[in-house]
Formats: sequence, C-alpha cells, structure tokens
Amino acid sequence: MGTFSALILRSAAGLGVAALAALAPVVAQAAEPWGIPHEKPVVLKGRVIEALCHLKGVCAPDCGAGKRQLGILDADGRFRLVGKGQVDFAGAAPDLAGFCGREVEADGLLIENPAITLFFAQGVREAGSTAPFTPTERFKTQWEARNGAAPEWWRADPEANAIIAETGPLGIKGLVPKPKP
Repeated sequence: MGTFSALILRSAAGLGVAALAALAPVVAQAAEPWGIPHEKPVVLKGRVIEALCHLKGVCAPDCGAGKRQLGILDADGRFRLVGKGQVDFAGAAPDLAGFCGREVEADGLLIENPAITLFFAQGVREAGSTAPFTPTERFKTQWEARNGAAPEWWRADPEANAIIAETGPLGIKGLVPKPKP
C-alpha cells in the first residue's frame, strides 16, 4: 500500500489544488482505512461540483458527464477534491457524475497531507438517505462494458497502451526506465 499511496498522492499533487482543512460531521461512517499517511475516515456532506468549474470558472454541462474531476462543496464552502474511488488507479467521477449539482453524503478517507488535501470516496448516497452507501466502483463497470473483463484493467487499457506505444513508458519518446539491478 505504501507505493500505491505514494503514487496516488504524487498524482493528486499534480492537480495543483489548494489544500483545505476541516471535516464535516461524521455520519454512520463505514470507510475502510487504507493505511495512507494522514488519512481520516469521514462522511462528507455537500454538493457535487466540477473542480475546473469551481476553481477556474471553466464549466461543462452535467459536470463533464463523468469525464472531468469532481469534488464536494460542503455547507461551509470548503471544496474537497475527490481524487479516487474504490477501483485501483481510478477516480470516482463516474460515481459522482449522476449527482452533479445535488447534495450527497460520501463515505471515505480524507487525506490531509501537508502538500494537499484529497478525499478518496468509498461509497456515496443521496443526502439524507438511510440507504447503504453505493460503492464507488462504476469506473470498472463502465471500463469492462467497453473493453471486456481484465484482472488488471490498467495493464489492458487500449488507450493507455496506445499512449505508451507512442511515447514510451515514461511519457517521453526514447526515454526508458533504468534496468533494475
């Protein structure tokens, strides 16, 4: 989990989103700890919004229909970038897109790293609902509908493989990783 956690935090830091601190009240939390430094299981309550629209005023209809980074704006005006869902190496935008502009409760881990604050949603439901949280796994369902099942979707992803074939595994044509000793 340490390497995975570091990867996620490095990826999130690249988003350039300012860190905000504070928690919404905890409501029937069930988030599973992942052992990530600075994590806190919480239930966030707030409105689902598009990050780029909120931060830069560049808005898309329907919050980008699951193709843009989403976040949760709480009643105190704190924006929480939702950086990840339950699927390895995948975000929760497909799970939140259907709630665009609506109030939700999201169960997950708030990562308050000194460099950035992120929220990893493990489940989501309509605000005020007593229904169980719906796991944030929609990315995998949608990916498998397009590509078929794969034990590790990220290794089988045709789009990622095409990019790697064109630019190399480090994203720069001709640059290759150093061999491991």
